[in-house]
Amino acid sequence: MRLTTKGGFALTAMIDVAMRERDGPVPLASISQRQHIARSSLELLFSKLRQHALIKATRGPGGGYTLTRRASEITVADILASVDGQPVADTEASPRKDTAGKGCYSTDALWASAKHHVMEFLGSVTLQSLVEEQLAKGVRVEHEAPTKRQPPQISAVTPMRVNAPNSVFAWNGVFAKR
Repeated sequence: MRLTTKGGFALTAMIDVAMRERDGPVPLASISQRQHIARSSLELLFSKLRQHALIKATRGPGGGYTLTRRASEITVADILASVDGQPVADTEASPRKDTAGKGCYSTDALWASAKHHVMEFLGSVTLQSLVEEQLAKGVRVEHEAPTKRQPPQISAVTPMRVNAPNSVFAWNGVFAKR
């Protein structure tokens, strides 16, 4: 498993959803605005998160994303694996072919063990614990009011006063008087 910016963005967005989903589905546009992540990037990430059944989409007005499971059941490893790929093959130690039998010391077993411990740690950290950590730091969750379309404001227009005839027939009376 690789730790990438993409994985960091996915984790940040999932924390955002977990913190705000009790008010209803969380729109991508609001996540993008709050977290300063391009909406196009979020769309790609959320597509992968949906494929791995971590979130579900609600369409239409008032739509957005919600978690498919409780935040306490989703781990950081689940999120990172869904956007960066499955970590299964990375945890096995296999000797490198270019150093086999040449008297070189292989560190493959060390790196495999380190990856295993990292995966074990990431598998123990839940999304709920990250939400609680954010709340403990004083991050406030603003409750968004549903957006209603406001009717356009029409100001009262005072008609101009014109001292001219308002029809062709009225012009006839103007020329007849002269």
